[in-house]
Amino acid sequence: MKIEEISGRDDVILAGMGIKMYFSLARSITEILARRSRVVKAVDGVNVLIERGKVTCLVGESGCGKTTLGKLIVGLYRPTEGSIYYRPSEELSKILLEEGVSYIESKGGPMFDISRVRGRALKMLRREIQIVFQDPYGSLNPRMTIKDILEEPLIIHGYKDERERLEMVIKALEDVKLTPPEEFLNRYPFQLSGGQRQRVNIARAIILGPRLVVADEPVSMLDVSIRAEILKLMLDLKEQKNLTYVFITHDLAVANIICDYINVMYLGRIVEHGPTDEILLRPKHPYTQALIAAVPTPDPKGRWRIKEVPIIGEVPNAISIPPGCRFHPRCLYAMNICKSEDPPFFGVGPKHYSACWLNREEVGSSPKTL
Repeated sequence: MKIEEISGRDDVILAGMGIKMYFSLARSITEILARRSRVVKAVDGVNVLIERGKVTCLVGESGCGKTTLGKLIVGLYRPTEGSIYYRPSEELSKILLEEGVSYIESKGGPMFDISRVRGRALKMLRREIQIVFQDPYGSLNPRMTIKDILEEPLIIHGYKDERERLEMVIKALEDVKLTPPEEFLNRYPFQLSGGQRQRVNIARAIILGPRLVVADEPVSMLDVSIRAEILKLMLDLKEQKNLTYVFITHDLAVANIICDYINVMYLGRIVEHGPTDEILLRPKHPYTQALIAAVPTPDPKGRWRIKEVPIIGEVPNAISIPPGCRFHPRCLYAMNICKSEDPPFFGVGPKHYSACWLNREEVGSSPKTL
């Protein structure tokens, strides 16, 4: 991705360029003496665009780097390399300029590199980019009441009027359909169901009025019966509050319901990107095809139809990434070029890109710098 591709657009709220996140592993005495180190390449050179007002999904197997990328966007991790450009509100923009944060000019105003902001700028950024964690049981403090949990970010961000804080807490509970809110204020998390706890998590994320919310598999630990309710709630809040979502999931059925765009991740990289319908109906990358083939579908007799999944072997170790295309050890269609050269992105449809050498023969396809 080139800076020129961002500067010419006013619909992009966040753009990641060459993002890498490496984690160093503990070393043995032998490795220390030999001055060798091992790193896990959790995110390895990702470019991603998040359009304002849209839901952008990150999908893939467990361990592919989805959650790590989400935490990088929120600022819970600082990238090893790369930049994350964000289009802030006017108030935050002034603070970032005062702090001397680097930025690029774009059609819709400056976009600032938030990958390493600190202090006052980082605190203000927390108001605009929030996260909903996956585990509704572990992400709430069991020693705090629901009122205290929702009031805490308000206190941190300088809301001193107790009456105003209470009104905002009640409004947040009403927004997530925990009514009447007075019945929930003095309850503890253990007194709520899983779905109610996740609603509290969502309320905590929206109470400061963010512009971008990272939802890290928010329905994966909930009963199937209430998943649809939570997804509908999130879509309603998106419309009411003009939110933008980065939605992390491994469930393509969920992605089909809520997402406008899908980014398919494999071993720390995005391998296919495009509109949801394009990805699900016309998948081009063999890995995406395998993910879709793995989704069970009912046959007319009501039994699960078992389909052969076009994939072999196990995910390679993230410490030792295979050369060339990192999917080639598991790909049924691997060619010699796949083993030596990393494929670029090829345009295979409207806003649809696939990083696979098979797609270079697509009609009108040409390498892209996504």
